[in-house]
Amino acid sequence: MDRRIALGLMAAGGLSGMVGGMRPVWAQTAAGETADLAPELLQDFTMGDPDAPIKVTEYASFTCPHCADFHTDVFKELKANYIDTGKVFFTYREVYFDGIGLWAAMLARCAGPERYFGFVDTYYSARDSWLSDRDPAVIADNLRRIGRVSGMSNDSIEACLQNKPLAEALVAAYQKNSAADGIEGTPSFIIDGERHSNMAYKAFATLLDAKLAAK
Repeated sequence: MDRRIALGLMAAGGLSGMVGGMRPVWAQTAAGETADLAPELLQDFTMGDPDAPIKVTEYASFTCPHCADFHTDVFKELKANYIDTGKVFFTYREVYFDGIGLWAAMLARCAGPERYFGFVDTYYSARDSWLSDRDPAVIADNLRRIGRVSGMSNDSIEACLQNKPLAEALVAAYQKNSAADGIEGTPSFIIDGERHSNMAYKAFATLLDAKLAAK
């Protein structure tokens, strides 16, 4: 995502009520007050059997084109062949390189855990649609439209997008986790404690099969 778009979103346009009191998401952000935030708003979202022999954590940004390619070209097979079969326990962690990605994440979380991965699928499969316009107000309205299609009310959408404590808590968690795992780009993967960059399905499967064989 062009940094100028993120700067524009922080300064004006849609979601301006929340933006007015926030520091840019690429700046160092202290953890906000989280006492009143429901735990499900801050949780890691996972798929598969927690007792699976291999643990995979993906770090990805909703505005990252390479992340969209991974989810449309690789993840479907990965899920069918490794996650759904009990071989891999998968964790998805959001990366906030820009305000748009942060707000998209907030909306997905506010929709509820049962709808979270539906938002993830929509963000990536329809990326060319909701991110097609460079106007921050248009992008904001596109996010609102996705929320309404999912069944969220206008009031709940606005309350979510104006939730400064949630935004600050998510950014703080992202900074802590990405620093601990040495994440510099997206998508990145932590596979049984080892960091890996983006890869095609064949390479991913080969790596997972080798780890399974060594268990």
